[in-house]
Amino acid sequence: MADAQQGSASHVPILLSFSVFSRPSSVPLGSGYEVLIQKFLSIYGDQIDVHRKFVIQLFSDEWGQYIDLPKGFVIADKCKLRLVPLQMEITSLGNLTPASTVFFCCDMQERFRPAIKYFGDIISVGQRLLQGARILGIPVIVSEQYPKGLGSTVPEMDLTGVKLVFPKTKFSMVLPEVEAALAEIPGLRSVVLFGVETHVCIQQTALDLIGRGLEVHIVADSTSSRSMMDRMFALERLSRTGIIVTTSESVLLQLVSDKDHPKFKEIQNIIKASAPESGLLSKV
Repeated sequence: MADAQQGSASHVPILLSFSVFSRPSSVPLGSGYEVLIQKFLSIYGDQIDVHRKFVIQLFSDEWGQYIDLPKGFVIADKCKLRLVPLQMEITSLGNLTPASTVFFCCDMQERFRPAIKYFGDIISVGQRLLQGARILGIPVIVSEQYPKGLGSTVPEMDLTGVKLVFPKTKFSMVLPEVEAALAEIPGLRSVVLFGVETHVCIQQTALDLIGRGLEVHIVADSTSSRSMMDRMFALERLSRTGIIVTTSESVLLQLVSDKDHPKFKEIQNIIKASAPESGLLSKV
């Protein structure tokens, strides 16, 4: 079985366990945490409760039991790994607070302007979100898909003070530099995600984030695709996985939570005019 699983010298056989299940597989030599969590999700995704955080553990021959995966661990030899869910208080689910939240702005770039449905509307809402993040001191991470060919973030989006702006070619925003930036935010629990395209980069980013135990809020009125059908089915799929599909006004008011919050009036000024009544809600 191990020889069949290994396939080539560049792959290493591993045994993956979750709950009462165990399944042999293989990963490229030198694979780290990101590859391992994706392998677990590809095998056990239907059984994983997305409302929990997880830790990967490695079976230690020295100790005769599983231990937490050491920091910087990479696969070098045949091994046994298991995914262990950690309890999360159910009352915390969906409860946004500025101290535990980061905003992700995905690929709001110039070249997408003529192709993405209601692009002007989602940019308008995106501006509100960035303004709200500055007022509340929430870190913002911004991606640009192949900016050399697709241009930079549109000028309407004020990126003053954002934590990170980075180029990418991968659909997901969850790259090593982003993970490093997230590691610098103590107590991080929630990601507010918006941008394009809903069924591609937004979807893949959201799935990668929940795979890391983070709660994801997708802002429906600041997220679009070229096709409304693609957008609609992506949001339906994501909501079934436990991702929260919400609106910009809901996010901003939830973050202040009380009219006596010292920043409430500033946030209220942002939302005095309702978000655009675009075709995002009803048109396919």
